[in-house]
Amino acid sequence: MKENAKNNFQIIETESELEDITRIIDIDNEKIIAFDLESDSMFHFKEKVCLIQMAVNSLNIVIDPLKINDLSPLKPVFANREIKKVFHGADYDVRSLHRDFSFKINNLFDTELACRFLGMKETGLNTVLNKRFQVSLDKKYQKKDWSRRPLQPEMLEYAAGDVAHLVALARVLEKELLEMGRLSWVVEESDNLSNVRFENANGEPLFTKFKGAGRLDRRGLAVLESLLLYRVELAKKKDRPLFKIIGNGPLLKMAKSRPSSLNRLQRLEILSHRQISMYGENLVHSIKSAMNIPEDNLPRYPRRRSPPVKPRVAKRIKALKEWRERKGESLKIEAGFLVNKSLLNCIAEKNPHDMESLEQVHGMSNWQKIEFGEDIVRVLREIS
Repeated sequence: MKENAKNNFQIIETESELEDITRIIDIDNEKIIAFDLESDSMFHFKEKVCLIQMAVNSLNIVIDPLKINDLSPLKPVFANREIKKVFHGADYDVRSLHRDFSFKINNLFDTELACRFLGMKETGLNTVLNKRFQVSLDKKYQKKDWSRRPLQPEMLEYAAGDVAHLVALARVLEKELLEMGRLSWVVEESDNLSNVRFENANGEPLFTKFKGAGRLDRRGLAVLESLLLYRVELAKKKDRPLFKIIGNGPLLKMAKSRPSSLNRLQRLEILSHRQISMYGENLVHSIKSAMNIPEDNLPRYPRRRSPPVKPRVAKRIKALKEWRERKGESLKIEAGFLVNKSLLNCIAEKNPHDMESLEQVHGMSNWQKIEFGEDIVRVLREIS
């Protein structure tokens, strides 16, 4: 176990060291631990967790999962409902920990969510810490390649610094939320957040997740899909992120213009000379292959058209939006954060006439029902 005296953190690089740390946490009966992650999504095709940072009492710990084959000693820590796990902006971290290590997080507390429920306009960690504790984080290592070893001492110090003040921040925010009667809101939303997961493609065409694909005709979709498949194949081979191979913009332009030769591709001026020399012939080949697909076999964009909104439902939506704006102003919280568009439309469609029927509305959190249920029912009754 390596120690950094300057910033008082320990580096965990072996399974035995990890077991020692988790044993200490268990013996000391810790109730709150701060976490953060560093990943390599900017540098590799398949991203992975490269560091796990923990702060617990006087211990500030940096775990290197690239040097430890078995991280299972951490699993009970994340699963333990008696230990509060503090993250700031936990969505990506929750997904990554489950994807790479199958960790399920119980008793999550997201300080970024807490800031939003307190009505803060700027909720970035650096901004919040600077305002609360006059602490400024150096973000120059944020976009570094965290998969490279050995890591610079300065990068490790940066990583450790990201969690050093999270527990103190959580306690301050919890106190303020409790005073405002909003702590249960954050607890429930943090619990919901602990269940997010990365989505698999499920065999769907790549263009279904591509912005702008819906405006292409069927032939254009075929060309785009062929180009996307080539980019994925190349990115895997080079172990590079997709955007560092060819950006989405040039791919969409090629799908629209469909250059049939290297000269025509060059005249489009949408790729660099280096990209054309490296990938040009293969791109043209991918386009030609898609152009040869028979008409009957061309893909269709999956249109998920919502049914037309009935006038009476539109009237309810308008009334609920007006109520939501007033409520957001009175609570000093962004209106769409209190009740999002999808949920608001669902409520208008269901038109619950009492609290019992409101319980049947899918997607409403308990805190929303408790805090806003009677208001919502009253607004809908007035419309009726």
